[in-house]
Amino acid sequence: MARDKKSLFAIPDGRNLAVTFTLVSSLFLLWGFCNGMIDVMDKHFQRELHLTLARSAWVQFAHYLGYFLMALPAGWLATRLGYKGGIIAGLLMVAVGGLWFIPATHLAAFWAFLLGVCLIAAGLTFLETVANPYTTVLGPPEFAATRINLAQSCNGIGWIFGPIAGGMFFYGKDAAGVSTGSQTLWIPYAGVAVLVIVLAVVFRFADVPDIKARDAYHLDDNAPGASRSIWAHPHFVLAVAAQFLYVAAQAGIFSFFINYMTTEVPPIPESWRSGIVASWFEPGRVGALALSDKGAAYLASLGFLCFLAGRFSGAGILKKFSPHRVLGLYGLVNVVACALVFLKLGWLSVTCVFLSYFFMSIMFPTIFALGIHGLGARAKKASAFIVMAIMGGAILPKLMGAVGDLYGMSRAFIVPLGCFAFVSFYGFNWARLSKADSPGAAPSGGGH
Repeated sequence: MARDKKSLFAIPDGRNLAVTFTLVSSLFLLWGFCNGMIDVMDKHFQRELHLTLARSAWVQFAHYLGYFLMALPAGWLATRLGYKGGIIAGLLMVAVGGLWFIPATHLAAFWAFLLGVCLIAAGLTFLETVANPYTTVLGPPEFAATRINLAQSCNGIGWIFGPIAGGMFFYGKDAAGVSTGSQTLWIPYAGVAVLVIVLAVVFRFADVPDIKARDAYHLDDNAPGASRSIWAHPHFVLAVAAQFLYVAAQAGIFSFFINYMTTEVPPIPESWRSGIVASWFEPGRVGALALSDKGAAYLASLGFLCFLAGRFSGAGILKKFSPHRVLGLYGLVNVVACALVFLKLGWLSVTCVFLSYFFMSIMFPTIFALGIHGLGARAKKASAFIVMAIMGGAILPKLMGAVGDLYGMSRAFIVPLGCFAFVSFYGFNWARLSKADSPGAAPSGGGH
């Protein structure tokens, strides 16, 4: 049967798991929404607590620290509890983190908010460790990258609405023009807590079969020359490195988007300040208009719309072309985009920020699918390490913030440029590393 004629969700026993896939995909929307709010939170704390760019990056650090600390425990529990048990555990932990924001708002201390961010991230770790590899086994292996990108498209939808909620509750003002963000920050997180409790009940009674991943490298048997260690497979090892650097680039660009848009966008004509977008602008330093924090937070949703468009179009492209080659090409385009932002070329550079959102869209799920290719039952363990690599989002944004403090946000894009260069290298070299022509194909030369 032709590659593009097979059902995306058919498994060998004849069942079609489209309904299961749809239910699991709802989890991706959840953590996209949570991540979208995180990405517009930095500027709120910079203003309310008078923090530098580098210090406000502690928000990102706390977020990704949760991933780092919980990735291996999540992988261990997922192996023992199965996909359903891991998902329910993650949802309940997200609920605890969301509810913590209620007392954190009354404490009004930076550490309390960071703790809430870390708790939610710990719950999301369970969901990512389970849901990402699960989407890759819900149908033919050659469409693994397509399925995970489709599921991650829901992540993109959540990322669109996250900044909108952040703009409403983090940057709101009362009738006197006084900021109300410190009092209302807890509201969207409490809403998330209620939602995930409902989802946990749904998953408790849903049909979520435990399906074993394809063991292309014979890790689960005693075949001659087979290695039982996932670390003996370079396509997995470099996937961990590529994911670390990709998430570092993504977190840096997302978290400092508002800073870039409020400081680096060219002067805006006064005529733009009218109608429903009037509050998006404020007087600039040179007499013309500039974007306000609230306007930039809403504009972040346009960036995530580009991200979502990249996910949906990428899912179709990946069904037709080899995922590793698409990953390599998209990484190369982002190297060029970041270079043009670095050069401070006015509106061209601003446009390239949005182009970067589009072309980074497929990277996380595609690296994930390529990294766990052929690892069989050890895919859950491998996914835990790839999720742990998300820690890159905690470390390098602080470097990007430090560069931004010294040289401006445009120059700070040199940091993600280097990250995207490695992602491109991984994509173009994946076939050699895995000894497979494409995901779904058996390794040549008897494996590693």
